[in-house]
Amino acid sequence: MLEAAFWGFVGGGALLLGGLVGIYASAALRTIGLVMAFGTGVLISALTFDLMREASDLAGGVTAVAALLAGSLAFFIGDWVIDRRGGHRRKSPKGSAAGTAGTALVLGSLLDGIPESAAIGVSLIGGGTVGVSVVAAVFLSNVPEALSASAGMRASGRSKRYIMGTWAAVTAASTVAAAAGYAVLSRAGEVPTGAVEAFAAGAVLTMLVDTMVPEAVEHAGPLVGIVTAIGFAAAFLLSVA
Repeated sequence: MLEAAFWGFVGGGALLLGGLVGIYASAALRTIGLVMAFGTGVLISALTFDLMREASDLAGGVTAVAALLAGSLAFFIGDWVIDRRGGHRRKSPKGSAAGTAGTALVLGSLLDGIPESAAIGVSLIGGGTVGVSVVAAVFLSNVPEALSASAGMRASGRSKRYIMGTWAAVTAASTVAAAAGYAVLSRAGEVPTGAVEAFAAGAVLTMLVDTMVPEAVEHAGPLVGIVTAIGFAAAFLLSVA
């Protein structure tokens, strides 16, 4: 469980790194969009070749697909609630349209980060070692996510302390989620474990398409497709190495 917590912290800690870059470095919007696209490709690859493949092996294809759709629906509902409270542009480097959406920003960050970290914890159960490609994917996607959101929070007038406090809270929650994912499912059997992996994959996939891809396309244009494919290819090579 401690190992799961450690890797959850590594994945979530990328938010702190991205937050610092977003606050203190002035990256062009186009650059931010391209980095977000690369991280999206990396994470989609990990969902496909690690989480869903293992989920299908453990729980069967039908159960894995049902769990994936359930995870997608759960994220959709949570995201809809947060959007209604002003968090719909939480990953935009231009800032939120609602200047008072602080709670929504925090809740949205938690909603985005917890499924990823739970997936890291669950990846330890099968072979006893962490899924390197899953951790790498979460890390590489969290950096541009936090970079973009931090730049946006600064544009909305949030203080540096508020921004880094937000990412510290999400990192702590990610650490707990990874440990909990391992602790709860380490003795639960193959079918529940596979179902949770697929549920997390569905939630993360929906998050990517709903929040990261639109922002990447808005700021980086047509190149987003190519860069996303490059990220996907890089993560694929890592998973089969």
